Amino acid sequence: MDRHADAVARTLSALQGAQRPQKALRVAVVGAGWAGLSAAVTGVELGHDITVFDTAASPGGRARVVERPDGRVDNGQHILIGAYQETLDLLSTVGVDLGETLMRQPLALVNAQGMGLKLKQHRHLGDVLWALLRHPSWSIRARASLWFHSVRWLRQGFQCSPHTTVQGLCRHLSPQVYADLIEPLCVAALNTPADAASASIFLRVLRDSVFGLPGSCDLLIPRVHLSALLPDPATSWLTSRGAQLLYGTRVHSIENVQDGQTTGPAWRVNGHPFDSVILACSAPEAARLTTSIAPQWAQQTGLIEFEAIATAWVQCEGLRLASPMVMLRSGPAQFAFDHGQLGGPQGQLTLVASAAKAHDALSSQELGAQMVAQASRELLSDTDPPPRLRCVLRDRRATWVASAGLQRPPTQVTSGLYAAGDYVDGPYPSTLEAAVRSGRAAARAVHRNDTR
Repeated sequence: MDRHADAVARTLSALQGAQRPQKALRVAVVGAGWAGLSAAVTGVELGHDITVFDTAASPGGRARVVERPDGRVDNGQHILIGAYQETLDLLSTVGVDLGETLMRQPLALVNAQGMGLKLKQHRHLGDVLWALLRHPSWSIRARASLWFHSVRWLRQGFQCSPHTTVQGLCRHLSPQVYADLIEPLCVAALNTPADAASASIFLRVLRDSVFGLPGSCDLLIPRVHLSALLPDPATSWLTSRGAQLLYGTRVHSIENVQDGQTTGPAWRVNGHPFDSVILACSAPEAARLTTSIAPQWAQQTGLIEFEAIATAWVQCEGLRLASPMVMLRSGPAQFAFDHGQLGGPQGQLTLVASAAKAHDALSSQELGAQMVAQASRELLSDTDPPPRLRCVLRDRRATWVASAGLQRPPTQVTSGLYAAGDYVDGPYPSTLEAAVRSGRAAARAVHRNDTR
Protein backbone atom coordinates (compact mmCIF):
# COMPACT_ATOMS: atom_id res chain seq x y z
CA MET A 1 0.00 0.00 0.00
CA ASP A 2 1.00 3.63 -0.22
CA ARG A 3 1.81 3.61 3.47
CA HIS A 4 3.48 7.02 3.63
CA ALA A 5 0.51 8.68 1.94
CA ASP A 6 -1.87 6.68 4.12
CA ALA A 7 -0.05 7.79 7.27
CA VAL A 8 -0.40 11.44 6.25
CA ALA A 9 -4.09 10.97 5.49
CA ARG A 10 -4.69 9.29 8.85
CA THR A 11 -2.88 12.09 10.67
CA LEU A 12 -4.90 14.76 8.91
CA SER A 13 -8.12 12.89 9.62
CA ALA A 14 -7.24 12.63 13.29
CA LEU A 15 -6.57 16.36 13.46
CA GLN A 16 -9.81 17.14 11.67
CA GLY A 17 -11.71 14.85 14.01
CA ALA A 18 -10.12 16.40 17.08
CA GLN A 19 -11.04 19.92 15.99
CA ARG A 20 -14.50 18.86 14.79
CA PRO A 21 -16.04 20.62 11.82
CA GLN A 22 -17.79 23.95 12.18
CA LYS A 23 -20.85 22.24 10.76
CA ALA A 24 -21.73 18.70 11.77
CA LEU A 25 -23.49 17.17 8.79
CA ARG A 26 -26.32 14.69 8.83
CA VAL A 27 -24.98 11.92 6.63
CA ALA A 28 -26.88 8.87 5.42
CA VAL A 29 -24.86 5.74 4.67
CA VAL A 30 -26.81 3.31 2.52
CA GLY A 31 -25.37 -0.15 3.16
CA ALA A 32 -23.72 -1.77 6.18
CA GLY A 33 -21.13 -3.92 4.47
CA TRP A 34 -17.45 -3.30 5.09
CA ALA A 35 -17.49 -0.18 2.87
CA GLY A 36 -20.53 1.24 4.65
CA LEU A 37 -19.21 0.47 8.12
CA SER A 38 -15.86 2.06 7.32
CA ALA A 39 -17.64 5.14 5.95
CA ALA A 40 -19.78 5.35 9.08
CA VAL A 41 -16.86 4.98 11.50
CA THR A 42 -14.80 7.57 9.61
CA GLY A 43 -17.77 9.95 9.46
CA VAL A 44 -18.26 9.73 13.22
CA GLU A 45 -14.52 10.29 13.75
CA LEU A 46 -14.82 13.45 11.65
CA GLY A 47 -17.64 14.74 13.84
CA HIS A 48 -20.74 14.08 11.74
CA ASP A 49 -24.14 12.64 12.61
CA ILE A 50 -24.37 9.26 10.89
CA THR A 51 -27.41 7.16 10.03
CA VAL A 52 -26.80 3.74 8.45
CA PHE A 53 -29.46 1.93 6.41
CA ASP A 54 -29.21 -1.72 5.38
CA THR A 55 -31.73 -4.15 3.96
CA ALA A 56 -30.27 -7.07 5.91
CA ALA A 57 -31.10 -7.60 9.56
CA SER A 58 -27.39 -7.76 10.44
CA PRO A 59 -24.34 -5.90 9.12
CA GLY A 60 -21.35 -7.17 7.16
CA GLY A 61 -22.62 -7.54 3.62
CA ARG A 62 -20.75 -10.31 1.84
CA ALA A 63 -18.30 -10.82 4.70
CA ARG A 64 -20.37 -11.87 7.69
CA VAL A 65 -21.86 -14.88 9.46
CA VAL A 66 -25.02 -16.48 8.14
CA GLU A 67 -27.38 -18.66 10.13
CA ARG A 68 -28.08 -22.12 8.73
CA PRO A 69 -30.09 -25.07 10.04
CA ASP A 70 -26.81 -26.86 10.81
CA GLY A 71 -25.22 -23.88 12.55
CA ARG A 72 -23.47 -20.59 11.86
CA VAL A 73 -20.95 -20.29 9.04
CA ASP A 74 -19.24 -17.42 7.27
CA ASN A 75 -20.83 -16.59 3.94
CA GLY A 76 -17.45 -17.04 2.28
CA GLN A 77 -13.81 -17.60 3.15
CA HIS A 78 -11.83 -14.37 3.39
CA ILE A 79 -8.17 -13.69 4.04
CA LEU A 80 -6.28 -10.47 4.62
CA ILE A 81 -2.65 -9.63 4.01
CA GLY A 82 -0.24 -7.41 5.86
CA ALA A 83 -0.57 -4.69 3.22
CA TYR A 84 -4.25 -4.15 4.16
CA GLN A 85 -3.28 -1.15 6.25
CA GLU A 86 -6.60 0.72 6.06
CA THR A 87 -8.49 -2.42 7.12
CA LEU A 88 -6.12 -3.12 9.99
CA ASP A 89 -6.39 0.50 11.14
CA LEU A 90 -10.18 0.31 11.03
CA LEU A 91 -10.21 -2.92 13.05
CA SER A 92 -7.97 -1.33 15.66
CA THR A 93 -10.17 1.77 15.79
CA VAL A 94 -13.27 -0.24 16.71
CA GLY A 95 -11.39 -2.19 19.36
CA VAL A 96 -10.46 -5.44 17.63
CA ASP A 97 -7.44 -7.29 19.04
CA LEU A 98 -5.55 -8.13 15.83
CA GLY A 99 -3.32 -10.69 17.52
CA GLU A 100 -6.28 -12.63 18.88
CA THR A 101 -8.52 -12.49 15.81
CA LEU A 102 -6.03 -12.91 12.94
CA MET A 103 -3.45 -15.63 12.42
CA ARG A 104 -0.37 -14.05 10.82
CA GLN A 105 2.05 -16.22 8.89
CA PRO A 106 4.63 -15.59 6.17
CA LEU A 107 3.38 -15.97 2.62
CA ALA A 108 3.11 -19.63 1.64
CA LEU A 109 1.60 -20.77 -1.66
CA VAL A 110 2.01 -24.50 -1.19
CA ASN A 111 0.24 -27.61 -2.41
CA ALA A 112 -1.25 -30.39 -0.31
CA GLN A 113 2.22 -31.89 0.18
CA GLY A 114 3.57 -28.58 1.50
CA MET A 115 5.65 -27.91 -1.61
CA GLY A 116 5.72 -24.48 -3.24
CA LEU A 117 6.67 -20.88 -2.64
CA LYS A 118 7.47 -20.18 1.02
CA LEU A 119 8.76 -17.05 2.69
CA LYS A 120 10.32 -17.67 6.08
CA GLN A 121 10.07 -13.96 6.73
CA HIS A 122 9.46 -10.75 4.82
CA ARG A 123 11.87 -8.09 5.96
CA HIS A 124 12.91 -6.74 2.57
CA LEU A 125 12.82 -7.38 -1.18
CA GLY A 126 15.74 -9.80 -0.99
CA ASP A 127 13.63 -12.27 1.01
CA VAL A 128 11.11 -12.46 -1.86
CA LEU A 129 13.70 -12.79 -4.61
CA TRP A 130 15.61 -15.42 -2.63
CA ALA A 131 12.43 -17.45 -2.09
CA LEU A 132 11.70 -17.33 -5.83
CA LEU A 133 15.22 -18.53 -6.65
CA ARG A 134 14.90 -21.43 -4.18
CA HIS A 135 11.51 -22.74 -5.36
CA PRO A 136 11.97 -26.52 -5.09
CA SER A 137 10.04 -27.70 -8.15
CA TRP A 138 11.12 -25.16 -10.79
CA SER A 139 14.06 -25.49 -13.11
CA ILE A 140 16.94 -23.05 -12.83
CA ARG A 141 15.84 -21.50 -16.12
CA ALA A 142 12.26 -21.04 -14.89
CA ARG A 143 13.41 -19.44 -11.64
CA ALA A 144 15.81 -17.14 -13.44
CA SER A 145 13.05 -16.09 -15.84
CA LEU A 146 10.72 -15.11 -13.00
CA TRP A 147 13.52 -13.31 -11.18
CA PHE A 148 14.34 -11.36 -14.36
CA HIS A 149 10.71 -10.36 -14.93
CA SER A 150 10.27 -9.39 -11.28
CA VAL A 151 13.25 -7.04 -11.45
CA ARG A 152 11.95 -5.59 -14.73
CA TRP A 153 8.50 -4.94 -13.22
CA LEU A 154 10.21 -3.32 -10.26
CA ARG A 155 12.24 -1.02 -12.49
CA GLN A 156 9.12 -0.07 -14.46
CA GLY A 157 7.34 0.93 -11.27
CA PHE A 158 4.90 -1.99 -11.60
CA GLN A 159 3.03 -0.17 -14.34
CA CYS A 160 1.76 -1.24 -17.73
CA SER A 161 -0.98 -0.43 -20.22
CA PRO A 162 -4.46 -0.62 -18.64
CA HIS A 163 -5.51 -2.83 -21.58
CA THR A 164 -2.87 -5.52 -20.97
CA THR A 165 -4.05 -8.83 -19.50
CA VAL A 166 -2.13 -10.84 -16.92
CA GLN A 167 -1.67 -13.55 -19.52
CA GLY A 168 -0.16 -11.02 -21.92
CA LEU A 169 2.06 -9.57 -19.21
CA CYS A 170 3.47 -13.00 -18.35
CA ARG A 171 3.60 -14.54 -21.83
CA HIS A 172 7.38 -15.02 -21.69
CA LEU A 173 7.42 -16.75 -18.32
CA SER A 174 7.98 -20.47 -18.00
CA PRO A 175 4.69 -22.43 -18.36
CA GLN A 176 5.47 -24.08 -15.03
CA VAL A 177 5.86 -20.76 -13.23
CA TYR A 178 2.73 -19.46 -14.91
CA ALA A 179 0.69 -22.50 -13.80
CA ASP A 180 2.17 -22.81 -10.32
CA LEU A 181 2.25 -19.15 -9.33
CA ILE A 182 0.74 -16.60 -11.68
CA GLU A 183 -2.62 -18.26 -12.38
CA PRO A 184 -3.49 -19.15 -8.76
CA LEU A 185 -2.24 -15.80 -7.48
CA CYS A 186 -4.29 -13.95 -10.10
CA VAL A 187 -7.48 -15.87 -9.31
CA ALA A 188 -6.93 -15.47 -5.56
CA ALA A 189 -6.25 -11.72 -5.76
CA LEU A 190 -8.51 -10.62 -8.62
CA ASN A 191 -11.07 -13.46 -8.83
CA THR A 192 -10.65 -13.18 -12.58
CA PRO A 193 -8.99 -15.66 -14.99
CA ALA A 194 -5.53 -14.56 -16.08
CA ASP A 195 -6.46 -14.42 -19.76
CA ALA A 196 -8.96 -11.62 -19.01
CA ALA A 197 -7.60 -10.04 -15.81
CA SER A 198 -6.13 -6.54 -15.70
CA ALA A 199 -2.33 -6.66 -15.58
CA SER A 200 -2.16 -3.13 -14.16
CA ILE A 201 -4.29 -4.11 -11.14
CA PHE A 202 -2.32 -7.35 -10.76
CA LEU A 203 0.99 -5.47 -10.77
CA ARG A 204 -0.34 -3.00 -8.19
CA VAL A 205 -1.24 -5.91 -5.90
CA LEU A 206 2.23 -7.40 -6.38
CA ARG A 207 3.90 -4.05 -5.73
CA ASP A 208 2.07 -3.41 -2.48
CA SER A 209 2.16 -6.94 -1.12
CA VAL A 210 4.88 -9.29 -2.37
CA PHE A 211 7.28 -6.43 -3.18
CA GLY A 212 6.02 -4.07 -0.48
CA LEU A 213 7.24 -3.08 2.96
CA PRO A 214 8.18 -5.67 5.61
CA GLY A 215 5.27 -7.95 6.48
CA SER A 216 3.06 -6.63 3.70
CA CYS A 217 2.65 -10.04 2.06
CA ASP A 218 2.06 -11.93 5.31
CA LEU A 219 -1.17 -13.90 5.26
CA LEU A 220 -3.72 -12.84 7.90
CA ILE A 221 -6.34 -15.54 8.22
CA PRO A 222 -9.31 -14.88 10.54
CA ARG A 223 -9.51 -17.05 13.65
CA VAL A 224 -13.04 -15.81 14.37
CA HIS A 225 -16.29 -15.55 12.45
CA LEU A 226 -16.31 -12.67 9.99
CA SER A 227 -19.05 -10.87 11.94
CA ALA A 228 -16.82 -10.91 15.02
CA LEU A 229 -13.96 -9.49 12.98
CA LEU A 230 -15.57 -6.17 11.98
CA PRO A 231 -19.40 -5.93 11.72
CA ASP A 232 -20.18 -6.64 15.39
CA PRO A 233 -17.37 -4.50 16.89
CA ALA A 234 -18.15 -1.66 14.45
CA THR A 235 -21.84 -1.80 15.37
CA SER A 236 -21.01 -1.53 19.07
CA TRP A 237 -18.53 1.29 18.44
CA LEU A 238 -20.99 3.28 16.32
CA THR A 239 -23.89 2.77 18.71
CA SER A 240 -21.84 3.94 21.67
CA ARG A 241 -21.06 7.16 19.80
CA GLY A 242 -24.61 8.04 18.86
CA ALA A 243 -24.85 6.76 15.29
CA GLN A 244 -28.28 5.52 14.25
CA LEU A 245 -28.23 2.03 12.74
CA LEU A 246 -31.35 1.06 10.81
CA TYR A 247 -30.70 -2.56 9.93
CA GLY A 248 -33.53 -4.39 8.19
CA THR A 249 -34.51 -1.16 6.43
CA ARG A 250 -34.40 -0.95 2.65
CA VAL A 251 -33.84 2.40 0.97
CA HIS A 252 -36.55 2.83 -1.65
CA SER A 253 -35.72 6.33 -2.80
CA ILE A 254 -33.10 9.05 -2.70
CA GLU A 255 -34.18 12.56 -3.69
CA ASN A 256 -32.21 15.74 -4.25
CA VAL A 257 -34.40 18.48 -2.81
CA GLN A 258 -31.91 21.37 -2.91
CA ASP A 259 -33.24 24.12 -5.16
CA GLY A 260 -30.20 26.37 -4.91
CA GLN A 261 -32.04 29.03 -2.91
CA THR A 262 -32.44 27.40 0.50
CA THR A 263 -29.73 26.25 2.88
CA GLY A 264 -31.56 23.27 4.38
CA PRO A 265 -30.76 19.58 3.88
CA ALA A 266 -30.16 18.77 0.21
CA TRP A 267 -31.22 15.12 0.26
CA ARG A 268 -34.05 12.92 1.40
CA VAL A 269 -33.56 9.20 2.00
CA ASN A 270 -36.86 7.38 2.38
CA GLY A 271 -38.28 10.85 3.03
CA HIS A 272 -35.83 11.72 5.84
CA PRO A 273 -33.61 14.83 5.45
CA PHE A 274 -29.82 14.57 5.14
CA ASP A 275 -27.03 16.93 4.12
CA SER A 276 -25.06 14.25 2.29
CA VAL A 277 -25.48 10.62 1.24
CA ILE A 278 -22.95 7.83 0.82
CA LEU A 279 -24.10 4.91 -1.32
CA ALA A 280 -22.29 1.90 0.16
CA CYS A 281 -24.69 -0.66 -1.27
CA SER A 282 -24.04 -3.07 -4.14
CA ALA A 283 -23.27 -1.69 -7.59
CA PRO A 284 -26.66 -2.75 -9.07
CA GLU A 285 -28.49 -1.15 -6.14
CA ALA A 286 -26.42 2.04 -6.40
CA ALA A 287 -27.20 2.21 -10.13
CA ARG A 288 -30.93 1.78 -9.38
CA LEU A 289 -30.95 4.58 -6.84
CA THR A 290 -29.07 7.03 -9.08
CA THR A 291 -30.74 6.42 -12.46
CA SER A 292 -32.71 9.68 -12.37
CA ILE A 293 -30.16 11.65 -10.32
CA ALA A 294 -26.93 10.89 -12.20
CA PRO A 295 -27.79 8.80 -15.29
CA GLN A 296 -24.23 8.68 -16.68
CA TRP A 297 -22.79 7.46 -13.37
CA ALA A 298 -25.62 4.94 -13.06
CA GLN A 299 -25.02 3.67 -16.60
CA GLN A 300 -21.29 3.23 -16.02
CA THR A 301 -21.94 1.40 -12.75
CA GLY A 302 -24.57 -0.79 -14.37
CA LEU A 303 -22.02 -2.08 -16.91
CA ILE A 304 -19.86 -3.73 -14.25
CA GLU A 305 -19.75 -7.51 -14.65
CA PHE A 306 -19.65 -9.87 -11.71
CA GLU A 307 -17.97 -13.17 -10.96
CA ALA A 308 -19.08 -15.97 -8.66
CA ILE A 309 -17.36 -17.62 -5.70
CA ALA A 310 -18.43 -20.94 -4.21
CA THR A 311 -17.33 -22.17 -0.78
CA ALA A 312 -17.79 -25.76 0.36
CA TRP A 313 -17.64 -26.67 4.04
CA VAL A 314 -16.24 -30.17 4.26
CA GLN A 315 -15.53 -32.40 7.26
CA CYS A 316 -12.47 -34.65 6.94
CA GLU A 317 -12.06 -36.54 10.22
CA GLY A 318 -8.54 -36.48 11.62
CA LEU A 319 -7.08 -34.50 8.73
CA ARG A 320 -4.47 -31.78 9.23
CA LEU A 321 -3.25 -29.98 6.14
CA ALA A 322 0.39 -29.12 5.51
CA SER A 323 -0.49 -25.43 6.02
CA PRO A 324 -3.58 -23.52 7.14
CA MET A 325 -4.05 -22.65 3.45
CA VAL A 326 -3.04 -24.93 0.57
CA MET A 327 -3.43 -24.66 -3.18
CA LEU A 328 -5.49 -27.21 -5.09
CA ARG A 329 -4.85 -28.14 -8.69
CA SER A 330 -7.55 -30.25 -10.34
CA GLY A 331 -10.59 -27.99 -9.83
CA PRO A 332 -13.19 -26.77 -9.27
CA ALA A 333 -11.65 -25.28 -6.07
CA GLN A 334 -8.30 -23.49 -6.03
CA PHE A 335 -7.65 -23.31 -2.28
CA ALA A 336 -8.43 -25.26 0.89
CA PHE A 337 -8.36 -23.85 4.44
CA ASP A 338 -7.83 -25.96 7.55
CA HIS A 339 -10.00 -24.52 10.33
CA GLY A 340 -8.46 -26.91 12.81
CA GLN A 341 -5.33 -24.77 12.57
CA LEU A 342 -7.36 -21.57 12.91
CA GLY A 343 -9.03 -22.29 16.23
CA GLY A 344 -11.97 -24.22 14.77
CA PRO A 345 -12.97 -27.89 14.83
CA GLN A 346 -10.32 -30.39 13.79
CA GLY A 347 -10.83 -31.75 10.30
CA GLN A 348 -13.13 -28.93 9.18
CA LEU A 349 -12.12 -27.51 5.83
CA THR A 350 -13.39 -24.88 3.47
CA LEU A 351 -12.74 -25.35 -0.22
CA VAL A 352 -12.96 -22.16 -2.26
CA ALA A 353 -13.76 -22.03 -5.96
CA SER A 354 -13.07 -18.52 -7.26
CA ALA A 355 -14.07 -17.36 -10.74
CA ALA A 356 -16.82 -19.95 -10.42
CA LYS A 357 -19.21 -18.61 -13.06
CA ALA A 358 -18.27 -21.59 -15.24
CA HIS A 359 -20.09 -23.83 -12.74
CA ASP A 360 -23.36 -21.88 -12.75
CA ALA A 361 -25.17 -24.70 -14.54
CA LEU A 362 -24.50 -27.06 -11.63
CA SER A 363 -26.76 -27.20 -8.62
CA SER A 364 -25.15 -26.50 -5.25
CA GLN A 365 -25.34 -30.19 -4.41
CA GLU A 366 -23.65 -31.15 -7.68
CA LEU A 367 -20.92 -28.59 -7.22
CA GLY A 368 -20.45 -29.70 -3.62
CA ALA A 369 -20.09 -33.30 -4.75
CA GLN A 370 -17.35 -32.26 -7.17
CA MET A 371 -15.49 -30.40 -4.44
CA VAL A 372 -15.78 -33.36 -2.06
CA ALA A 373 -14.34 -35.58 -4.79
CA GLN A 374 -11.53 -33.08 -5.25
CA ALA A 375 -10.77 -33.18 -1.52
CA SER A 376 -10.58 -36.96 -1.70
CA ARG A 377 -8.19 -36.85 -4.66
CA GLU A 378 -5.85 -34.13 -3.49
CA LEU A 379 -5.97 -34.11 0.30
CA LEU A 380 -6.75 -37.64 1.54
CA SER A 381 -5.06 -40.99 1.40
CA ASP A 382 -6.81 -44.25 0.57
CA THR A 383 -7.02 -45.14 4.26
CA ASP A 384 -8.57 -41.85 5.43
CA PRO A 385 -12.31 -41.73 6.20
CA PRO A 386 -14.29 -40.27 3.29
CA PRO A 387 -15.00 -36.52 3.51
CA ARG A 388 -18.50 -35.32 4.37
CA LEU A 389 -20.09 -32.26 2.79
CA ARG A 390 -21.66 -29.91 5.29
CA CYS A 391 -22.89 -27.19 2.95
CA VAL A 392 -22.09 -25.13 -0.14
CA LEU A 393 -22.46 -21.35 -0.15
CA ARG A 394 -22.53 -19.62 -3.53
CA ASP A 395 -22.52 -15.93 -4.31
CA ARG A 396 -22.97 -15.26 -8.00
CA ARG A 397 -22.12 -11.58 -7.48
CA ALA A 398 -19.32 -12.10 -5.02
CA THR A 399 -16.85 -9.83 -6.82
CA TRP A 400 -16.63 -7.71 -9.92
CA VAL A 401 -14.60 -8.90 -12.89
CA ALA A 402 -11.24 -7.10 -12.87
CA SER A 403 -10.89 -7.22 -16.64
CA ALA A 404 -8.26 -5.33 -18.61
CA GLY A 405 -9.42 -1.86 -19.65
CA LEU A 406 -12.27 -1.69 -17.12
CA GLN A 407 -13.51 1.84 -16.35
CA ARG A 408 -14.79 2.04 -12.76
CA PRO A 409 -17.15 4.78 -11.54
CA PRO A 410 -15.76 7.66 -9.43
CA THR A 411 -16.40 8.24 -5.72
CA GLN A 412 -18.39 11.45 -6.24
CA VAL A 413 -21.68 10.76 -7.98
CA THR A 414 -22.83 14.39 -7.86
CA SER A 415 -22.67 17.23 -5.36
CA GLY A 416 -23.43 15.84 -1.90
CA LEU A 417 -23.79 12.26 -3.15
CA TYR A 418 -20.91 9.78 -2.96
CA ALA A 419 -20.30 6.09 -3.59
CA ALA A 420 -18.34 3.56 -1.56
CA GLY A 421 -17.68 -0.04 -2.49
CA ASP A 422 -14.89 -2.20 -3.79
CA TYR A 423 -16.14 -1.52 -7.35
CA VAL A 424 -15.54 2.26 -7.07
CA ASP A 425 -12.49 3.65 -8.88
CA GLY A 426 -9.29 2.75 -7.10
CA PRO A 427 -6.06 0.79 -7.43
CA TYR A 428 -7.21 -2.54 -5.96
CA PRO A 429 -9.45 -5.41 -7.01
CA SER A 430 -12.57 -6.62 -5.24
CA THR A 431 -11.18 -7.12 -1.74
CA LEU A 432 -12.00 -6.14 1.83
CA GLU A 433 -9.22 -3.56 1.65
CA ALA A 434 -10.73 -1.97 -1.45
CA ALA A 435 -14.11 -1.76 0.28
CA VAL A 436 -12.67 -0.22 3.44
CA ARG A 437 -10.51 2.27 1.56
CA SER A 438 -13.48 3.39 -0.55
CA GLY A 439 -15.67 3.85 2.52
CA ARG A 440 -13.11 5.96 4.30
CA ALA A 441 -12.42 7.96 1.12
CA ALA A 442 -16.13 8.70 0.67
CA ALA A 443 -16.48 9.91 4.27
CA ARG A 444 -13.42 12.13 3.88
CA ALA A 445 -14.83 13.51 0.62
CA VAL A 446 -18.07 14.43 2.40
CA HIS A 447 -16.08 16.20 5.10
CA ARG A 448 -13.78 17.93 2.63
CA ASN A 449 -16.41 19.05 0.10
CA ASP A 450 -19.57 19.57 2.11
CA THR A 451 -18.37 21.37 5.25
CA ARG A 452 -16.90 24.35 3.43
